[in-house]
Amino acid sequence: MVVDKAPTQVSLTFSEKVAMNDDSLQVLDPKGAKVQVGSPVNVSGTTYAVKLKGGLAKGTYTVGYQVVSADSHPVAGAYTFSIGAPSQTVVSGVGTTAGDTAVGRLYSVGRYVSYAGFIVLAGGAAFVLACWQRGSGVRALQRLVVGGWLTLTAATLWLLLLRGSYTSSGRFGDVFDLDLLGQVLQTKTGAALVSRLLLLAAAALFIAVLFGAYNRREEAEEKRDLTFGLTIGGVVVAAGLAASWAMAEHASTGLQPGVAMPVDVLHLLAVAAWLGGLTALLVALYRAPADTPVEAAAVHRFSRLAFASVLTLVATGTYQSWRQLGSWSAFTETRYGQLLLVKIALVALLVGVAWISRRWTGRLADPATGAVRTERPEKEAVSAPASAGQEAAAGDGERAAQLARQRAAVDAARQKRQRDADPNRLGLRRSVLTEAGVAVVLLAVTTWLTQTEPGRTELDARAASSSSSSSSSSSSGALTLDMPFDTGGTDGKGLVRIDFDPARVGGNEMHVYVQRPNGRAFDVPEVKVALTLAARKIGPLPVTPDHITTGHWAASGVQIPMAGDWKVAVTVRTSDIDQVTVSKNAQIG
Repeated sequence: MVVDKAPTQVSLTFSEKVAMNDDSLQVLDPKGAKVQVGSPVNVSGTTYAVKLKGGLAKGTYTVGYQVVSADSHPVAGAYTFSIGAPSQTVVSGVGTTAGDTAVGRLYSVGRYVSYAGFIVLAGGAAFVLACWQRGSGVRALQRLVVGGWLTLTAATLWLLLLRGSYTSSGRFGDVFDLDLLGQVLQTKTGAALVSRLLLLAAAALFIAVLFGAYNRREEAEEKRDLTFGLTIGGVVVAAGLAASWAMAEHASTGLQPGVAMPVDVLHLLAVAAWLGGLTALLVALYRAPADTPVEAAAVHRFSRLAFASVLTLVATGTYQSWRQLGSWSAFTETRYGQLLLVKIALVALLVGVAWISRRWTGRLADPATGAVRTERPEKEAVSAPASAGQEAAAGDGERAAQLARQRAAVDAARQKRQRDADPNRLGLRRSVLTEAGVAVVLLAVTTWLTQTEPGRTELDARAASSSSSSSSSSSSGALTLDMPFDTGGTDGKGLVRIDFDPARVGGNEMHVYVQRPNGRAFDVPEVKVALTLAARKIGPLPVTPDHITTGHWAASGVQIPMAGDWKVAVTVRTSDIDQVTVSKNAQIG
């Protein structure tokens, strides 16, 4: 865009409320010097503005922004405008989001690890309390749940340290910046992470009681009372931990947040009960001592718990999908919708494997097909000293103790062989292991989904952008054309937007913007434009724009020789071999 006079301020309108700091909105002259005055201010609603210095010289100015969306994700971008005429030099590299840096990738890993830790912690404890109370004395299960607590605690601290750099500079040097950390603690996400740490302190007490006093309690009535208390306390702590995600992410913004946040908490609890319980069952099947095998009744109880969790996930997931997408077309037209389709497919696969596990569980519970042995197998005869007197006569007490340990080891190995020889148990172990493998992939997709702009928001932003472009075209004579493309290769989908100003006969300024499906700027190896007026057999007239900044190309002095219905063809190349040409007709002149 070229303006005759220097503006006094620059304003940006977002599709939702955003969080800004003093450097979130910058305006740079052709040499890269800042020309804004003061900090950005909220003009009205979702519109933010910054004042400019007076007496700006002619040339091309770059507006860059880096803000944090209402659902906690960094959003960045840039565009240019020219005063009088475009200049030869333009600032590049402005408006790149910190989420695309190494810090951003580490932050994403931290989110994945935190989800995994929560699922193992909450689901493992639920498995012990609701399905296999004898498991509170199994060392492998104790290590699993404690490991989940340690993982979630470490990941939360990691996210808290990375948060400031993730939403601003993206530099490793800022990870330990105390000023940035102080700013993070004043945000919604910072408060959620601190709340999570406080709840983890309560979770530590819960784990200590579960694997300490609860495991040692033998009287039935006392153990029943303690089970009830631990169940209530565990549900409260787990719900609080789940709420630390719901209060800071997608559920806290947009449509019906008052309903969406409790639904999101319920969704996370159901995920933990199913996938975390599945992990605990897998550990119990493979690592439980031979004298304490997981009983068929415990497996059957978990099967019922998993079935209830799946029903809850379907109900809450359906509501979340409607809320975040808003239309059927958003499933295929937005990145969020495409990821959601992948998640649905993985859940369907997981349910299919779970059905197989349920069949194995039914066979375990059927004595006719070989139930799981809950009693200790009979010991084979093992040669031993005939009497204590004979051992004493041998005069070797240490040797007697060694023989006793050997007999115990032989007995344990025999029990393990008999347990593992059960074909039904072996089938259950394999199907549960397959479930766990699918669950790992599902968790990765879910984490990616939580970092993606909701489909409803993306479509609303596109509609607002189109409306704004149409309004600008009608008032200033500028022309904007949007053309989706798909080169067919990896990462080959996106949208190319081309602007002509003033879209009339003679010299025009042309800007080309390439975006990913989620609306972010997309740098591709090559963009070319060709203009054809078929009615007068003119063209194609090739135009090769210059790269300005991420996802932005421009060319000045583009000559339109006469008015007419021009075909504007844009060739986009996304790799060495993947390219496509898209076109659209428009009245120019």
